[in-house]
Amino acid sequence: MSFDPYLMYARNCGEAFTRYQQIFGGELFVMRMSDAPGNEQVPADQADLVIHAALTIDGRVLMGSDDPTGGTTGMAERVHVYHQAPDIPTAEKVYAALAEGGEEVQPLMETFFSPKWGMCTDKFGIRWMIGVPGPQQ
Repeated sequence: MSFDPYLMYARNCGEAFTRYQQIFGGELFVMRMSDAPGNEQVPADQADLVIHAALTIDGRVLMGSDDPTGGTTGMAERVHVYHQAPDIPTAEKVYAALAEGGEEVQPLMETFFSPKWGMCTDKFGIRWMIGVPGPQQ
């Protein structure tokens, strides 16, 4: 059993997942409304909306889609996506890339549970926690 995040975007899911693939690598799948079977009735202003995106890395999947209402608030404000980097240099690189154009919430720092841990919000409004395994892990 696994739990994989499914994120909702305010009409910029495709851009976000393209950026995440640049940062993390992996295999990216994106399906837009215009790609779906029976798409003849899709309004022109919704044709490019992503109905499903999946970035697969090491058997784990980060998924998302565009919220057709364009909503940007709600429970997502309480959720973070956690990325466990294999080492400090990778954590620093990933943190910097995710924070670019967004906001550094907690700069990477040494903690009692991790040699490097921090939080940021990316330019798409997604909140991230980045960490490196500590000695007890």
